[in-house]
Amino acid sequence: MQKIATLLFWSVISAAFIGPGTVTTAASAGTKYQFSLMWALSFSTIACLVLQEASARLTIVSGKNLGQAIRMQFSGGISGVAILIVVVGAIIIGCAAYEAGNILGGVAGAALATGWPGDALTLFCGLSAGLLLWFGSTQLVAKILGGVVALMGLAFLITAFLISPSLPAIFKGGLVPSFPPASGLLIMGLIGTTVVPYNIFLGSGIAIASKSLKEMRFGLGIAVLFGGIISMAVLVVGTAIAGEFSFAALSEALQQNLGKGADLLFAFGLFAAGFSSAITAPLAAAITAQSLFARKDVSQWQPNSWRYRSVWLGVLLTGILFGLTGVQPVPAIILAQALNGILLPLIAVFLFIVINHPGLVGKPGRNGFFANAVMTAVVFISVLLGVANILKAGGAAFGYSLPSEQSMLIIAAICAAVIFIPVLNIVKRNRSAGDMRMN
Repeated sequence: MQKIATLLFWSVISAAFIGPGTVTTAASAGTKYQFSLMWALSFSTIACLVLQEASARLTIVSGKNLGQAIRMQFSGGISGVAILIVVVGAIIIGCAAYEAGNILGGVAGAALATGWPGDALTLFCGLSAGLLLWFGSTQLVAKILGGVVALMGLAFLITAFLISPSLPAIFKGGLVPSFPPASGLLIMGLIGTTVVPYNIFLGSGIAIASKSLKEMRFGLGIAVLFGGIISMAVLVVGTAIAGEFSFAALSEALQQNLGKGADLLFAFGLFAAGFSSAITAPLAAAITAQSLFARKDVSQWQPNSWRYRSVWLGVLLTGILFGLTGVQPVPAIILAQALNGILLPLIAVFLFIVINHPGLVGKPGRNGFFANAVMTAVVFISVLLGVANILKAGGAAFGYSLPSEQSMLIIAAICAAVIFIPVLNIVKRNRSAGDMRMN
């Protein structure tokens, strides 16, 4: 019974990344490239597990969430303030990008089910989310909508089995990295939609209620792996779509394999995923800002304070404005996931530093050799992919010719190493200083 309760407690993490972004990005990857980008989901599932475990362990061992730990590590001076502003800025920008995708995805699902005009549905979703956030009545709604999203995920899982995909192709795509032409945005999108930067703060915040590291690792491990499998199932279903990806085409693929009613389940599931995430993203932005900036006078950052409300309101309004502009939901959602994939390395680097600080987590709580080896690989690859896609975006924006994909990865690896080596030096210095104090 205790294990079931633990699973339900940590299922919030998998529920938080199975949203419109996951459905859109994973299904688009399957439609355009079949199983070639499955490896990005394999990597991002492992990365999600590694980073979420470290973030939760930090809170359980130290009693401080990730935001508080970053504030302690980098407090004081202009550089400390600058780091806090950069971190909270990255999270708020990321949440605002997600919010645009959440509103657009929720509206697309509601439109599939009702046929109502998009502007009216956008205002309805935005106003409803705003009222729930203002009055703090989000938990019950989130649980109900989470149940609908879980049913949609189950529908994708069943459909993935029914279409009888090629297992050798799945294993090859899942284990062997490949970079098809023009796939960079989708690769970052797949990573950004699975390893959600604000989820790292969310997982750290809720871990305070966890009783032990063993309990946390069990619940978190199952939840993240389940979420990763659902994401892979969505990609598999996407391979069955002929032509360009669209929500209507994905709905039709589900209906053909599951029968009548599957299209409505998808429509309501997409709406539920979008609407529940439209509540979560602004809330996560406000909680992150609170953890980084709340000092002795915590009343200034209480949920009913103007500072706290201004953060979530700004994120929510961003989503509503995007919904009202009439932008196409699919490319906007993919772009939002890719932006967060690029922001992820920043958060991963700060987590890597604080989880290795003995003054925060003590010697038993910090990373061991194996954990550091895995986390180093995860953070470095995240930085590498982020740099590669920034270079590609720069080339497209300024019109200069880009080298081959392999040359691009080599250049990105060199840039990532230049960025990452100082981080390793900080970690080494902190660990050595901690060992000297303990001895």
